[in-house]
Amino acid sequence: MTSLRLTLLLLPAVLLGACAQDVTPPVVTAEMQAAAAADYERGPHNGRMLRDGDFALELAIFETGVPPEFRAWPTLAGAPIAPSDVDLEVRLTRLGNQVDTIRFNRQGDFLRGDSAVYEPHSFSVAIDASRQGRSYTWSYDSFEGRTRIAADVAEAFGLEAEIAGPAVIEDTVGVYGRIVTDPARVREISARFDGAIQSVNVMLGEQVAMGERLATVESNESLQAYTITAPIAGIVTERAANAGEQTAARKLFTITDTSVVWAELAVFPGDRQRVRVGQAVSVTPTAGGPAMDGTIAQIGVTTTGNQAVTARVAIDNTDGALPPGTHVNGSIRIAEHEVALAVKRSGLQPFRDFTVVFAQIGDEYEVRMLELGRQDHTWIEVLGGLAPGTRYVTENSFVLKADVEKSGATHDH
Repeated sequence: MTSLRLTLLLLPAVLLGACAQDVTPPVVTAEMQAAAAADYERGPHNGRMLRDGDFALELAIFETGVPPEFRAWPTLAGAPIAPSDVDLEVRLTRLGNQVDTIRFNRQGDFLRGDSAVYEPHSFSVAIDASRQGRSYTWSYDSFEGRTRIAADVAEAFGLEAEIAGPAVIEDTVGVYGRIVTDPARVREISARFDGAIQSVNVMLGEQVAMGERLATVESNESLQAYTITAPIAGIVTERAANAGEQTAARKLFTITDTSVVWAELAVFPGDRQRVRVGQAVSVTPTAGGPAMDGTIAQIGVTTTGNQAVTARVAIDNTDGALPPGTHVNGSIRIAEHEVALAVKRSGLQPFRDFTVVFAQIGDEYEVRMLELGRQDHTWIEVLGGLAPGTRYVTENSFVLKADVEKSGATHDH
């Protein structure tokens, strides 16, 4: 069935992309997810009524206080009959043609399925019943959290998918601080012999190379001119020299090399025992920007006014992305845990009372309700609800959630 829901929701994004690339926007289709409650007859136990002549079966998924299970109540001409007189089997065909077979046993005045109906409750249902030598069959679809999107449309919407498998979860401590210059990379420059400054060759803020001429001075004693050169490569961060002035034994220039800087990070008392020299750290400007990696080189022995100690991390700043004074957030990697199954956090979506990812089989997508464990900034451990090796959507899964919600998908049995 052709659906306009996803088209209407996402057409503006497609049109913008199409205009930018001069292509025709693709047509979007999606399957209807589930029948509305009014589309079938309900019985006294709020289940689905299945009728064949005078014989009827009310079939419901019961999930109050127990794992979800099928229960069935047989009747004849509207009157209850003994459950022991009926043989019943239900087959659930899930996405990917996996079949769950459920058989029933008598319990009180109903028939009870012998296995749990795990989430999602999305399947084609086939029912076989028999009573006194007569057979009855019914079938219906009960889909939830499922949609179909053609491959070219999925590509246009930026859907990306990966295979769920093992991952390394990082245990981290969050910190904050600022970027400062490395004291070992700062040079204060004075004249070797006092005299008159004849010329100055650099400006404040200028990048200089090691050995580059900074100024020329005529010595007061020898009246010979000599050159002051840069002892390191870096930026002229102070200039207190002008032609015609006397050097007067004062600082004339400061050169700062910012190709490597320090991140000074505050480690608070609750985390102090977990932080060690040599641990890896990722540092990101609070105003936004790429993360930079380094390791803890020093940890202060005294506390600051907020009772934190300072951890110092050397950061490669060759590209100048972290000028001194920049405020940063840091993540100190305390430990690593290998887990058997994890998914990327970028693929998670809320669905009913669950956190889900969307499994992909061909051009169909369906929710998988997850039981979650440890997590870090990238990965989250999966303890249940997803089979290893499942292909799942990692980017732009909100597109699928929006289509499912627009379709009126229900948890209706």
